[in-house]
Amino acid sequence: MPEFGAMTETMKRVAAALRDAEVPYLLGGGLALWAYGAPESSHDVDFLVKPDDVERAVKALEGQGLRIEQPPEDWLVKAFDGEVMVDLIFEPTSGPISDEIIDRGEEREILAMRIRVASLEDVLVQKLLAITEQEPDYTGVLEPARSLRERIDWTEVRTRTDESPFARAFFTLVQGLGIVAA
Repeated sequence: MPEFGAMTETMKRVAAALRDAEVPYLLGGGLALWAYGAPESSHDVDFLVKPDDVERAVKALEGQGLRIEQPPEDWLVKAFDGEVMVDLIFEPTSGPISDEIIDRGEEREILAMRIRVASLEDVLVQKLLAITEQEPDYTGVLEPARSLRERIDWTEVRTRTDESPFARAFFTLVQGLGIVAA
């Protein structure tokens, strides 16, 4: 796994490339949660782009020397900056990235750079809806829920994920742990 410093350098490089190419984007996933104050993420770097902007985003990253890979999944494109993997996500389980999702994000200063970051609620909804029987892993949502609990609109997250039995189980867990009120 890449070191956190390498991941944040890639994050900055990709954000600058997308900004310079005028591709609307949001930092997503674990690094978005970290930008709000959750513990460091060590998996990959996620960026959210609208489906219509994927081709321009890919060209911008290729122009920065990142290696592009089209995985079998049809909801993202992968890019590699050395050993750091970047996921360009355009259609997560929660639905396609839209202007509305982009607008809900906020610009934050991260390591001396202004980067647009997905809303906490959008990140948690995407993570909760991605939990499946094949990968019933709550690691990516449990610690951020604990560390960011006062900043999250839990009613919104619960409403948007209510159809998922894994999200309902998550709410039972975090209520039992005293992270979220019943």
